[in-house]
Amino acid sequence: MKNIYIVGFMGTGKTSTAKELAKRLGREFIDMDDSIQGKEGLAINGIFKEKGEPYFRKLEKDLVRELSCRENLVVSCGGGVIVDEENLSNLKKSGTVICFKSDVDVILRRTKDNSERPLLNVDNPRKQISELLKKREPFYSQSDHTIDTTHLSIAETVDKIIKIIK
Repeated sequence: MKNIYIVGFMGTGKTSTAKELAKRLGREFIDMDDSIQGKEGLAINGIFKEKGEPYFRKLEKDLVRELSCRENLVVSCGGGVIVDEENLSNLKKSGTVICFKSDVDVILRRTKDNSERPLLNVDNPRKQISELLKKREPFYSQSDHTIDTTHLSIAETVDKIIKIIK
């Protein structure tokens, strides 16, 4: 079976929803950020600090290539993974790409206490979220489906995905 890739901005519920979806469908769950951290022995924040964002994006691209050769996965992708055209192409060829979106206030609330988000470790995270969302929107809009998770529970979001893939 084709993979299901959950993409979207940080704090939109990708990981928690993808875990539950995999459980309900009896598929293997993979969190790309966790996989990269495991291989590198460093948190995402540490990779950004010690080796830089371009190095992290290369690791991400390598992992996308690897995952796109597999089947029957539910993958929680990093927030910026589909900004790379090759990544987006590989994801779409090997599965269904579902983008989660939420409003800025919800994203800010969900991410404010997490210091492991290197792109939000700035003076004005609200402004940063807005700017990144605007920059990434053309890429997110190329997903096969979009779900606004602003007011949805994990279970409701999983139900929507199951309807989409059936």
